[in-house]
Formats: sequence, C-alpha cells, structure tokens
Amino acid sequence: MRRIGKWLRLFADAVAVGLLTAIFLSFILQIVSRYIIQKPLGWTLEASLLGWLWLVFWSGAFTLREDDHVRFTVLYDMARPGLKKLYLSIAAICIAGALIVSLPATWDFVSFMKIEKTSLLKFRFDFVFSIFLIFSVATIVRYLWRLVGVLRGGEDVWRGGRSGSR
Repeated sequence: MRRIGKWLRLFADAVAVGLLTAIFLSFILQIVSRYIIQKPLGWTLEASLLGWLWLVFWSGAFTLREDDHVRFTVLYDMARPGLKKLYLSIAAICIAGALIVSLPATWDFVSFMKIEKTSLLKFRFDFVFSIFLIFSVATIVRYLWRLVGVLRGGEDVWRGGRSGSR
C-alpha cells in the first residue's frame, strides 16, 4: 500500500512539474515572440492562464502536505489535547461538508460550460473547469480521512505524523 501511495505522490508531483514547465515555456515563448520577433502570440497568454489554473487546484488537491497550507493556530496551540481533537474534527467536518454541499452546483456549472470554448486554444470550458471538481473530491476525501484519523488517534494525523513540527 505504501508503494502505491509513493507512486501516486510521484505521479502527482510529475503532473505539477509538467504544468509548471508548460507555463514557463509558454511565458518564454510569449516574451520572445513579443519583444524579439515583434509578433505577439495570443495563445501563449491563454496557455499560461489555463496552466496556472490547473496547477493551483492540482497542487492544492494532491501535492501540498498539510504543513504546507497556511493555518491560523493561535487557539489550537493554546488548547488542551481533547479540545485540539475537537477543533480538528470541527475543521474537517466544515471543510468537507462545505465542499460536499457545493458538489451538485459545481457539477451543474462544469457540465453546462461544455457549450463554451476558450478564445484562442478552443478548449471546452467543461474541461478547463473540471479541475475544480477533481480538487473538490480530493479535498473531501482528504478531510474525511483526516477526521477518521483524528477520531482514532489524535492530532498527529493532522500534522502529517510529525508532532510539533512546523
């Protein structure tokens, strides 16, 4: 099971690296075409924007660890262990719950957008926005898994198994 998890983590990281590479190459091509050749390419801007959109949601769903996210832990750090468990449970329920409640509307919007295409690259918008559905489902699973871990073992599950690390 660990081997599969490690492979999936490497795959997720490789996708993020590929997206970042595509953004960078598109950006460089845009600079060269605009300032050196003097013939700007409009599609490079669109490609950079689409790559950035996918990179942000893909990374948020699959490559960022819990310690990589910004958190405000003033109350959490001052709390007793039992109250910390309650805080973590409430946070996981709220985040997963909000995304679960929004899933039907998100699905409706994404599926409706199949009628539109991007201006220059002509990608269907349902494909473009599908990354938010992927992000939502992955985040729901992540926080429900964390809730189970917190209820079973405590706060270390929330912090990636490294107690006291920041």
